[in-house]
Amino acid sequence: MVNRRSLWTRVKLQKYLLLMLAPAYVLLLVFNYAPLFGWVMAFTNYKIGQPLFGGAFTGLYQFKRIFKYTSDLKYLLRNTLVMNLGSIVFGAIFEVSFALLLKEFIWRRGAKIIQTVSFFPYFISWVITYSIVSSFFAVNTGLVNMLMVNNGIINRGVNYLGDPRYSWALMIGIRIWKGLGRGTIIYLAAISGIPTEQYESADIDGANRFQKNLHITIPHLLPTISVLFILDSGYIFTNSLDQYLIFTNTMNWERMEVLDMYIYRFGMSMLDYSYATAVGILKSVVSFILLITVNKIVKNLNETSLF
Repeated sequence: MVNRRSLWTRVKLQKYLLLMLAPAYVLLLVFNYAPLFGWVMAFTNYKIGQPLFGGAFTGLYQFKRIFKYTSDLKYLLRNTLVMNLGSIVFGAIFEVSFALLLKEFIWRRGAKIIQTVSFFPYFISWVITYSIVSSFFAVNTGLVNMLMVNNGIINRGVNYLGDPRYSWALMIGIRIWKGLGRGTIIYLAAISGIPTEQYESADIDGANRFQKNLHITIPHLLPTISVLFILDSGYIFTNSLDQYLIFTNTMNWERMEVLDMYIYRFGMSMLDYSYATAVGILKSVVSFILLITVNKIVKNLNETSLF
């Protein structure tokens, strides 16, 4: 009884804050949880135009179909894992390095300007991003190719946007570029929480900047890096669909198609909603298991976890 009263008291004290959060909860329920009722399509032979629960029950047939397309799964998982893991690992390296460089920047106003400018790409749509990338890497009119051709480095422009050999590196690089500012802000916030007394003690002991970053800053950033890695592990099989729809073409399709594009192709192009839903459910379940596993591993390694 005491616990119930205590809970009700806390709710009353924070009622205005809860009311402010109410729209966010409503949006979460409408756009994230209500659509889960559509998972019933994975267990039925759903056809467009039917009621959601009107299809003939097929059990686990749609899930069995997934493992019949082993050749599809092989290159889909390869593309998805390479680009997502590459973006997570190299993105963390670049973000931490950039945050450390900004911390050491003597001109503080200049550091803030650089930090603000680096955050702009995060808000740019993928359509605009493609236009920017195309202006740099187009075969005949791209700035990079024009400079190399004019200076005799290469004889003709390289098709960075179409050649599958460059697809993975291009996607990883673009995602790092777009997320650099956002990640840097998180790490700078963590750096600002490090006690200045530790740096002062290191100065007395004669430590240089590199040694202070190596033995003070980076160890304090490990919990933040661990939490972000745990969060990102839940999205290893998830991609920004609009990014890949824009950058994919007939020449690089084999290196660019990821699980979300596969689901989109079966659901929206082939109208096989039941199979597309089954693939989506399996992806969600595996992602959830991976999140729990990574959280447990990180917790055992450095006692940092989400739950």
